[in-house]
Amino acid sequence: MLTLHAADLLIAVPGTAPVPDGAVVVDGDAVAALGPYEELAAAYPRARVRRWPGVLTPGLRQWHGTWLLERAYHPDPREHEELGDRPLTGERLEALDMTDARWAGSVRRGVQQMLRHGTTAVAIGSNPVVATAVARSGLTVVPALGAPGILFEEPNLDPFRNAYGLADAVASPLTVGGRADFAVFDVPDVPDVPDAPDVPDALGEAALLEAGAGTCVATVLAGRLVHRRR
Repeated sequence: MLTLHAADLLIAVPGTAPVPDGAVVVDGDAVAALGPYEELAAAYPRARVRRWPGVLTPGLRQWHGTWLLERAYHPDPREHEELGDRPLTGERLEALDMTDARWAGSVRRGVQQMLRHGTTAVAIGSNPVVATAVARSGLTVVPALGAPGILFEEPNLDPFRNAYGLADAVASPLTVGGRADFAVFDVPDVPDVPDAPDVPDALGEAALLEAGAGTCVATVLAGRLVHRRR
């Protein structure tokens, strides 16, 4: 079944001109078409339409999956009153009685948190519990080589946190025929600046990085809607 995902702004390839009122047509697990919504809606009249607020971009790459899934504990919702809802590390993690079952649950919740932050690709090690959870989620596994910059703080679930630009954070550009991995972030579009057509492009990416991946309203993985903010 064809699905047309539309958003206020489409950035299919970081660094190139975005498409206002853009859309992505998904056929199975692949991208069938990219472009302005009106054109694609006319070309694919039978496609189911999903309209999202904000900016649609390629899915994000989480460079620090090993740390986030093996060195941080993601509390169960039933533990939020006692432990809070943020990942626990360091002394707070050491104070917990960590069993294999508890670690496995943390890994699964950590993967779900990544999907809620627009992540579609993650770098992990050889831990079998982590590898199983990632494989079941459908996330693409990528090498950690080439991670941008030097971390001056603990890794974050937000792939934008340590990125210099959108290109540093995305897994791969959206292309026709490529795998349909993308995310939508509820960030306001940037209005045109007279006599400076390139300014909105840069401002749009800057606004997205500033707002962070916590603004993610939808994540699509191999054509499947795996996260939708209610």
